[in-house]
Amino acid sequence: QRTTPRYCSFASEFVVDTSQTFYYNWLAVVSAAFSYNLVFIIARSVFTQLQEALWVWLLFDYLTDGVNLIDMFFSSRTGVLEQGLMITDLSRLRRFYRQTMRFKLDVLAVLPTDLLYLVPQISTNGVYVRANRLLKFGKFLEFFDRTEARTNFPNLFRALNLMMYIMVIFHWNACIYFALCLIIGLGKDSWTYPMRPDGLMIANSEPYNFSAELDELYAKYLYSFYWSSLTLTAVAEIPKPVTEFEYVFEIIVLIVGILIFAIIIGSVGSMVTNISAASTEFQQRMDGAKRYMEFRKVGKASSTESCNKQSLDEENILGTLPEKLKAEVAIHVHFDTLKRVAIFQDCEPGLLVELVLKLKLQVFSPGDYICRKGDIGKEMYIVKRGKISVVSPDGKTVFVTLGEGSVFGEISILNIPGNKTGNRRTANVRSDGYSDLFCLSKTDLWDALTEYPDARVKLLEKGQQLLRKDNLIDEAVLAKALRAQETMEQKSQRLADDLASFQALFSRTQAEFDATQGRLKRRIARLEKRRMGGGPGGEVDSSGDETADGEAKPARGRNDQICKTEILDNLSLHTSFQSRETILTKSICG
Repeated sequence: QRTTPRYCSFASEFVVDTSQTFYYNWLAVVSAAFSYNLVFIIARSVFTQLQEALWVWLLFDYLTDGVNLIDMFFSSRTGVLEQGLMITDLSRLRRFYRQTMRFKLDVLAVLPTDLLYLVPQISTNGVYVRANRLLKFGKFLEFFDRTEARTNFPNLFRALNLMMYIMVIFHWNACIYFALCLIIGLGKDSWTYPMRPDGLMIANSEPYNFSAELDELYAKYLYSFYWSSLTLTAVAEIPKPVTEFEYVFEIIVLIVGILIFAIIIGSVGSMVTNISAASTEFQQRMDGAKRYMEFRKVGKASSTESCNKQSLDEENILGTLPEKLKAEVAIHVHFDTLKRVAIFQDCEPGLLVELVLKLKLQVFSPGDYICRKGDIGKEMYIVKRGKISVVSPDGKTVFVTLGEGSVFGEISILNIPGNKTGNRRTANVRSDGYSDLFCLSKTDLWDALTEYPDARVKLLEKGQQLLRKDNLIDEAVLAKALRAQETMEQKSQRLADDLASFQALFSRTQAEFDATQGRLKRRIARLEKRRMGGGPGGEVDSSGDETADGEAKPARGRNDQICKTEILDNLSLHTSFQSRETILTKSICG
């Protein structure tokens, strides 16, 4: 049986996922090829001196053409979402690609227009015949959009992107200007590129080849680029046009320059606004707080303290995210920290996810008291940034300093019955500097525990163990509270368990009573046999001699006394059956 080669199997199943890094990297390659064509097609068409390295340019030209062909292959295998699911059927993907405008542009972009080099009037200097390669601009723009979404500095990237677009426009305008100068004639009038520096006076003793200098490639390009920048920005005097054609071109360039200037001003203003949006909003709030405190005549110290706070509106920022992404961010930030909390170490992952979504950021300034001794505990805190100290009531003595990842206040939010502290804070906690603490309220915890009853029981048991360890729990109050909190089902189960225990105890006691009763009967039988062994007229001793009744009375009294003592010793083991055993003793020994 013939087997399909591995590479054939891979080629028949290969589908490009637009969410993967491979697709982004390939966009970078296509964008580099497009950038090459964007810059050098027009430059080589105008500044023919660049064509001296013809074989190098041809190599790069056909490399970029190869990239465009490969991109068409990848585009025909790029996954498409349909009703939220990615299509991986290759025939459907190819059919979808052929129906898009991008396919038509891609076909036009790879047409072999280089064959026009064979026309004598065009030759290899007519690089403008490759202008169809610029139709690949779609992937170029997509690459920049994805980069802006991936970068950690979007505002900086937008600024660099704007500068790049401006430089490209300056470059194209400079090339078009020099092309017009070639058509009109170099140095024909004051508006065109000069072939010699008119008006420059140099002594005859210092001959200088002006034409050779101005004929250099770098001089032509720099002059043209300088003219382009002055014209588009309209910030300096430029040579006045002479012919009607020059006037028309100058007007068009000035209009484009005004549009570019407006775009620059608008984009820069938007970027500055976005960068300072958070600080502007914060400053507005602080100004409002200052006016309020001034109106209410709040002390200067309190005013200064409130105005020095630092904050980040994390709740609003995360609120803009989808719930799934918001949960992933919260898990990434808080999950490991929450797992280190003693009472949450063995909890279900689902409960921890619920709790991390309920954590709220609180910012404290230097000297702020997070809680004071005796306050009712309504929240637990996780230190995310900064340091806090446990201090004495007067604030002068520092007992311990807590850093990032520390947790406190977790016992107070469990509402454990019998807690000798009464769910109140047992220490004064103060922020040493600017501290970020994540807070979990008692209400949020119990709301989450309603869906996890087993976890609720485990949390309470762990809290009770921690309190027992520090001898801070009243067992009697705890037991009473637990009984009061029982449901009817739990009470019924507890009564059933107690009844089963009582039945087991009763059965064991009954068995012990029956065993003891058997031993008593056997002993009574032996005693009766010993007592009645001599017959009705008297007793026979061990030697077989008969004795008179009068002589046997002391011995009978001693036997009766021994019988009574032994039976009472056995009856004392079963006080619950005392009345019955007393009657039995009297009937035997009375």
